[in-house]
Amino acid sequence: MNVSLLFFEAQRSGKLPHTNRVAWRSDSALQDGSDNGVQLVGGYYDAGDYLKFTLPLSYSLVTIAWGAIAWFNGYEKANEVDHLQEMMRWGTDWLMQAHPDSDTLYVQVGDGAVDNNYWGPDTNIPQPRPSYRVNRTVIGTDAVALTSAALASASYLYRYHLNDPAYADKLLSAATSLFQLADSATPYRTYTKSLPKISKFYRTNNYTSQLTFAALWMSKATDNDIYLQKASDYFDRFNLGGQPIGIMDWSDQTSAVFVLGAELDPQNTKYSVAAKKTLDTIIKTGSDSPCTFTKGGLLWCEGSSNSNSLMPAQDTALLALLYNEIDSSKKGYVKFAVQQIEYLIGNNFMRTPYVCGIHMNSPRNPHHAGASGGTDIGNIESSPPEEKYLLYGAIVGGPDEEDKFYDRRTDYNQTEVALDYNAPFQGLVAYQLITDARDPPFVTITSLRPDVFALAPTPGWLIAVIVILVLLILFLLAYFCWHKRGYRMLLRTKDGQASKSG
Repeated sequence: MNVSLLFFEAQRSGKLPHTNRVAWRSDSALQDGSDNGVQLVGGYYDAGDYLKFTLPLSYSLVTIAWGAIAWFNGYEKANEVDHLQEMMRWGTDWLMQAHPDSDTLYVQVGDGAVDNNYWGPDTNIPQPRPSYRVNRTVIGTDAVALTSAALASASYLYRYHLNDPAYADKLLSAATSLFQLADSATPYRTYTKSLPKISKFYRTNNYTSQLTFAALWMSKATDNDIYLQKASDYFDRFNLGGQPIGIMDWSDQTSAVFVLGAELDPQNTKYSVAAKKTLDTIIKTGSDSPCTFTKGGLLWCEGSSNSNSLMPAQDTALLALLYNEIDSSKKGYVKFAVQQIEYLIGNNFMRTPYVCGIHMNSPRNPHHAGASGGTDIGNIESSPPEEKYLLYGAIVGGPDEEDKFYDRRTDYNQTEVALDYNAPFQGLVAYQLITDARDPPFVTITSLRPDVFALAPTPGWLIAVIVILVLLILFLLAYFCWHKRGYRMLLRTKDGQASKSG
């Protein structure tokens, strides 16, 4: 848990505090928001680059808060309560800054086209760094609602566990303002539809789950049944219980609605019925499940696991454990969750805990511009050959469907890091701590990873040459056959003429 929280410190943007524990990080992006005359300095960089996004940050914070509320004793046992509140506050302070008035929420800072062409330290982040906002005319229902959920969940955490009611009030005030904006700004629309220029990043498919999720968190934070009724109305209006079984992540919180609704509104059985149906379907991997298991036991959900295989496993494990707090009769939920946790921290084919810095087999080359120590964007794999700085606590994307992991910096599907990769891990570890789980698998691993080799990707130009050669060969074969057939016909004609003349 301590190294995972340290990863969030490595992702800090802005003026770093005197308590900063990541020596290779510097003050950075100190002009963010200046293009629109607002203060957007601070917050967290999202992944291995220097972009800041409101939606995945909000998802990360609500996920961490939810786990901390459920298993706060785990943080106490690990003596990490102070670091938890510092990490949360660094994010929630920025979210409140991103909501400078009742009608506005800033959803992104930085230009992906510029930032993704830079590979280097935080001391030379390229400009410009434009800021993008939604409001009552440029509507972003999903982002606004999820930000409300993040602040409401944080408000509950600070009020009842971190003993800071004044800050909890401040968070709740912002959460209420954002919920009113999300609920009343119509027609409802996802933020990337309103801002197509930034639609390449974090494009969600709906706003329905986010609105319902936010209403539930507002109900928990305020203990006001008006929000509980609004969540129930949203659930029915958007037919959430009739949606295809899916995985919880930054883009869709439908499954999270089922579990949180079952906790807050137990008399309304539609939530628990949907929660059990979803978890049973995914965990049992029946014919209607979107998931299977790898040979090594990792939950694999086609379309979701391909780009970051550990995320569906972690998010579903977290939901299974949270639902177990409501209904402990589903014994298979805990068994499944523990299996996924243990896979992540070493019980796998690669003998690798997918957490940087905790074992000799941990990933050594996460896809992270700052930690790499390199500056050559055209040669990030070998410049330098191994990461200059250890990115303690970062969860990487994970192995492939064959349970193989190659630890290549250029393979961002496997080695990318991000805030939302670490978010569920916090709760999973807190659960393990309070249940006095056995020692993590990596403690007993003394042998190196097995040697696995990835086939080098074929360059595009070579593919084009091969295609052209194949087409040329087919053309020559066709021409040869045509020519041979014509020659035979000519011989037959001559033979026929000779027979007639004879």
